[in-house]
Amino acid sequence: MARGNFHKMHGLGNDFIIIDTRTSPVEMTTARARALADRKTGIGCDQLILLEPSDVATVRMRIFNQDGSEVESCGNATRCVVSLLGQDATIETDGGKIDGAYHENSITLQMPPPRFDWQDIPLAFAMDSAAMPMAWDELANPMAVNVGNPHAIFFVEDIDAIDLLNLGPQIEHDAAFPERVNVNVASVRDGALLLRVWERGVGETRACGTGACATAIAAIRQGKVASPVTVNQAGGSLTIGWEPGGLIEMTGGATYVFMGEVDWDDFG
Repeated sequence: MARGNFHKMHGLGNDFIIIDTRTSPVEMTTARARALADRKTGIGCDQLILLEPSDVATVRMRIFNQDGSEVESCGNATRCVVSLLGQDATIETDGGKIDGAYHENSITLQMPPPRFDWQDIPLAFAMDSAAMPMAWDELANPMAVNVGNPHAIFFVEDIDAIDLLNLGPQIEHDAAFPERVNVNVASVRDGALLLRVWERGVGETRACGTGACATAIAAIRQGKVASPVTVNQAGGSLTIGWEPGGLIEMTGGATYVFMGEVDWDDFG
């Protein structure tokens, strides 16, 4: 039997299985990640997080979506990892190194600067990433931003009027996005942002940290809001700060739920 421990945490309702492989080694495959993330027959989560040794940071973080695909970055998970470590920490991800400042009730992350060039999103061919000449029903001309992972941002009058369960997967899998894309629909209210996010490989989540960053950056670039800005999602609020050419700063909470033990072999 290959038994090991895991931590269950969430950032504003965006929930994670976190496995510290430095103390609980486990081989992770697409099938095993998908089985563990299943909410009916597994532990259940939006993303599964592996912590590994790093030569350049406090710890290396790997991220598996609910569908088993491995992705580059996750802001809510990074806050949870810093909270779990209980100290200021630098987190190595495939989307770049992230510095985390630990406080008992909130975590502040400093993330690499956003990228806007079409090939950095990446998009399938050259186009204006500030207003993509594309539309899916009522969602048109998104701004594309890479904040460690790719996002498309649409500003609308009423986020609840958007059929995100239908349009989200259409846009996620559109051929214009060779690595798929996270889909953000946002509205501006009283200097703050209201946001819904369809996460690639997961679906609509209660909160998305990188989605909040990408949307705040798009809104700041378009002059819709000033930095720092509050981004309100179903699971709660994040504060995002960004000045052109600078790092992205995100502040928000992280919640520890429980620790469990599992036989990895039960999940493939």
